[in-house]
Amino acid sequence: MSLTEEANHGHLRPLEHDHTKCISKALNTAEQLCVVRGVQLTPIRQQVLALIWDSHKAVKAYDLLDRIKPLQNAAKPATIYRALDFLIEQGLIHKVESLNAFVGCNCSERQHELLLLICKHCNEVEERPASEVMQALSQEFYQAGFSPHSKAIEAHGICANCSDFHSIS
Repeated sequence: MSLTEEANHGHLRPLEHDHTKCISKALNTAEQLCVVRGVQLTPIRQQVLALIWDSHKAVKAYDLLDRIKPLQNAAKPATIYRALDFLIEQGLIHKVESLNAFVGCNCSERQHELLLLICKHCNEVEERPASEVMQALSQEFYQAGFSPHSKAIEAHGICANCSDFHSIS
């Protein structure tokens, strides 16, 4: 892992991640999936998706609105929420319920269950497959006679990068 000195403190921390590749991959995947599914990825939907992938942190709808206003002067809250609903419906993003915010999906091409690890220090959200956890959860549902419509687990804590950073300082 590349490390750099944090300004004025002498602490080492990971270099910032370049999200250009993340944005490009997300937009390419979205375009391909929308063509296959026969749905339209409008410019506003593309812009919202790109803004969400601008970091791996969960972003709130009104923050998206503030960031899109310079690009789409007529954008209103309903504009953003319609775009978010579409992106969720297409599996391109996830809603982080505990934060009432949104994060890009790493595996949009397939239906999947959701485990989100949310760092309370850097606010990054990591999506994990956690198939064994989800199988155990499915077994619990089965034993309870419960039929879930979806499964999502959100865990709040400290990510490996922040844990490493704080142990160095």
